[in-house]
Amino acid sequence: MYKKGFKRFFDILFSFIILTVSFPFLLIIAIAIKLDSKGPVIFKQKRLGKGGKEFYIYKFRTMVVNAEAGGVYSDNKDPRVTRVGGILRKTSLDELPQMVNVLKGDMSFIGPRPPLTYHPWPLEQYTDEQRRMFDVRPGITGWAQINGRKAVEWNRRIELNVWYIDNLSFVLDCKIVVNTILKVLKNSDNENIGASVTEKPQEENVTAEQNEVINK
Repeated sequence: MYKKGFKRFFDILFSFIILTVSFPFLLIIAIAIKLDSKGPVIFKQKRLGKGGKEFYIYKFRTMVVNAEAGGVYSDNKDPRVTRVGGILRKTSLDELPQMVNVLKGDMSFIGPRPPLTYHPWPLEQYTDEQRRMFDVRPGITGWAQINGRKAVEWNRRIELNVWYIDNLSFVLDCKIVVNTILKVLKNSDNENIGASVTEKPQEENVTAEQNEVINK
C-alpha cells in the first residue's frame, strides 16, 4: 500500500509544504547567488530517473559557470566553488530546488540518488541486477547516502540502492530521513573521495570528453 500510493502522496504533500514555507528563504538564497557570482541561480543537469528515463535535476548553483569542463568531482578547496556555494554545500541547501523535481514526479524524497547519464557508466552498461535501482523514482536522499554517502565506491552504492528497493517500507524511509538530518547537521561523508569507480565503462562506448571527466 505504501509503495503503490502513500509514498507518492507524502512526496507531493511535503514538497508543496516545504516550497511554500521556504519561499522567502529561497528568494534570499537566489539573491545571494546572483550577488556572489555571474550566472544563473539554478543549475540544471541531466540525470537518470525511474526506468532509466533522463530528466533535469535542479540545484542552486554552487560553482562558477561551465565548471563541469574541469571535471565532475570537487572538494571544499575547489576554486570553482563560489563563496555562497560553499555555504550551500556544507548545509546541503543547494538541494532545495529538488522539491520541484519531487512535485513534478521526477524524484521522491527517499530513493537512490540519480546518477549522471554517463557516470559511473552509461545506462546500457549497468548489469541487469544494477539496473534494478531504476525500478523506483530516484531520491533526494537514500539508503546509500546514510551508509557512506560520497565516501562509498559506486559499485557498493548501487548494491545499497538495490537493497533499499528490496526492503522499501514506511519505517525504512523514516529511518533514512532521521539519519539524513543527523548527517547533514554533522556534515559527514560530504566530500568526494575521487573517481569512486572500480570498473570503468568500455572505452569504445564513451566519448573522449566524457572519459576525461570521469578520470578527473
